[in-house]
Amino acid sequence: MNAVFKGYLRLARPANLPTAMADILAGSAIAGAYGSSFDFSSIGPDIPLKLVFLIASSVCLYAAGVVLNDVFDAKIDRKERPERPIPSGLVSVKAASFYGLSLLLAGILLAFWVNVLCGTLAVILALAIVLYDSFSKKYALLGPINMGICRGLNLLLGMGIFGTLIHWSYAGIPLVYIAAITLISRGEVHGNNKRHIILAGVLYAIVILAVMVLAFQNTSNMLEVIPFLTLFAILVYGPLWRAYQNNSPGNIKQAVISGVLALIVLDAAIAVGFSNLLLAGLIVLLLPLSMLLSKLFAVT
Repeated sequence: MNAVFKGYLRLARPANLPTAMADILAGSAIAGAYGSSFDFSSIGPDIPLKLVFLIASSVCLYAAGVVLNDVFDAKIDRKERPERPIPSGLVSVKAASFYGLSLLLAGILLAFWVNVLCGTLAVILALAIVLYDSFSKKYALLGPINMGICRGLNLLLGMGIFGTLIHWSYAGIPLVYIAAITLISRGEVHGNNKRHIILAGVLYAIVILAVMVLAFQNTSNMLEVIPFLTLFAILVYGPLWRAYQNNSPGNIKQAVISGVLALIVLDAAIAVGFSNLLLAGLIVLLLPLSMLLSKLFAVT
């Protein structure tokens, strides 16, 4: 593979992109895009194409976020992460900036093709992404909240497939969850973040409880949610406990990686309440894809 091309791939964090796809599948399930048998004819034959456009939009927006993050962190990365594409000289700051902004614009245009609501949500998400990358990530409280808002908006993007928003309160789940992961990531370089790990563990528990409560209130598939939440808990708490016991940068980084990838299972737990086990299973299949890509490309 051409080294420069691989550099651009690395900037986009390919291993993370299936998690953005999972958000859209879960959000559209909440909106009622699948029913119990994937019979799109009852809700509109254009739904599959709209799903493709929304998934592409979400992937572009997520990729734009991580690319622009590296652009804004170029000076810091020269000291802390010199192996990244920009500080290593593989991709210039100017080229990476154009790359990130192009992805951002593509994500917005793809969402507007679906409907005005999705396009508007994409614009708000793009602004939230730039705000995080350029400013809020520097602050202990504002940064995690901003990052969580980005994920909540991504779920809403999927929920907007019909041009309206129902059960919008579900957007609070990824907000809290990603805020927790962002707290953990504060120790990736230097370690010593046990307080953040404890808080993240509490926030994880709140997320699990929230999914169960909302499933009980809004769906009839409560029991089907439990196996996915159990798998989710195993995936996130194991690495978190190891990072607490040995609070090293390596263990903390692994807890962050596990947390990011486990978002796919969390999305499956949300989706199964509004659809069926087949859809949830398809979402979970994105996990091995992410894990495979994580062996080839950095997650954080």
